[in-house]
Amino acid sequence: MTARRYARSPLAAVLLLFSFAHSVRAQSLRGSRASINRMYHEARAERLHFYETSRGVRQAVEAGRLVRLVPGSNFTLHNVSYPFVKPTTRTFVERLGAQYQDACGQLLEVTSAVRPATRQPPNSTARSVHPTGMAVDLHKSAQPACVQWLRESLLELEGAGLIEVTEEFAPPHFHVAVYQTPYRRYVAARLRREDGVRLASSGASDVVRYRVRRGDTLSEIAESHNTTVDAITSANDLDDTIIQPGQQLLIPSGG
Repeated sequence: MTARRYARSPLAAVLLLFSFAHSVRAQSLRGSRASINRMYHEARAERLHFYETSRGVRQAVEAGRLVRLVPGSNFTLHNVSYPFVKPTTRTFVERLGAQYQDACGQLLEVTSAVRPATRQPPNSTARSVHPTGMAVDLHKSAQPACVQWLRESLLELEGAGLIEVTEEFAPPHFHVAVYQTPYRRYVAARLRREDGVRLASSGASDVVRYRVRRGDTLSEIAESHNTTVDAITSANDLDDTIIQPGQQLLIPSGG
């Protein structure tokens, strides 16, 4: 499919909000020991679990700590043995996939998600963050314009301290580690900007305070309030979809 002529990424305006809070790194996607260490230390700082086995991954999925990547109109999966990631990383894939589809007319292709430590390839580093579910691998298109759009978009997000990216060539792909808390805050800012959702504690009419009841799930709460699970997790800075009875949630209106 021929790539569309693309404009400069619309991410730039909101990313300015974050550029002052993070030191902008040299704009290079080449891998390095420093890059590996940044990803590893970020995973540790976020207290992410490094899953050792397939059983550990399955248990994390059952507990809601990892969620399934479901291919749709904006992204697809190719040879992904474990199609599960952290909820925030799924949000990243879904949002980037929509932007990529709009810019290039192609589906974003995910080639790897969580990988338990015992299933890592022989050439992987011991400090790989794939076992946490925070990282994904994205295939590079045969269309140069699409590769360039993806490269520039990832560089913007990396420069704002939201992700860490390494461009690989055998096979050709981008390895992306999503920094969970910074990216959730970024999405919350986007939601406030795009949907007019105000999350201040002023009792704004488009935000509902909800106390979780026994047996509630985020999907049921989202459906009953005409919103989405991603909107709720972003508004409340949740790392996963686990909620507890008595917990207070801000529910942004779906309009």
